[in-house]
Amino acid sequence: MQLLRRLSLGLLWLLAGVGILCGLVWGATAAGVIKPLVVISGSMEPGIMTGDLLIATKADTADLRVGDVVSLPSELTESLVTHRIESIEQTGTGQFAISMKGDNNEFSDALDYAVGASVWKPTAQLAGMGTVVTRITTPAVVMPLLIGLGSLLGLSLLIPPAPQRRAHSAVAVNP
Repeated sequence: MQLLRRLSLGLLWLLAGVGILCGLVWGATAAGVIKPLVVISGSMEPGIMTGDLLIATKADTADLRVGDVVSLPSELTESLVTHRIESIEQTGTGQFAISMKGDNNEFSDALDYAVGASVWKPTAQLAGMGTVVTRITTPAVVMPLLIGLGSLLGLSLLIPPAPQRRAHSAVAVNP
């Protein structure tokens, strides 16, 4: 019984650590420090594969160069598109027009991207983790995970801890 209690407590601590990490990622995302992106097409393969998770950070548009990979908002899809820069030109004070193309695409993107002083630039790539994040956030997975977590918590509370042994101290008696 004690082994079962220790295993459940160990798993709860591991899940608590994962929860703290998720909270930190959520906080950084809400604060606009990072933007997690799940790759949903093969337009950048083989360098960036479908199902990868990209972690993008803000980058100054003035510092970008042809060949950089950035994630820009598309007027056509109303979502971010992550492609390689083909050309960049300043169109006004703090405004830029960027032309992009996916590495695996035959043609450049249909429209240029009008952007301001900063853009999202992928700085980390986690192979296949986008698929994992997408799948574990579905109700069919979240509900059993929550039930299992509740069961582990209940199990750790129901099984009493092992009795503690007291250390005996020697008491000197004066005759």
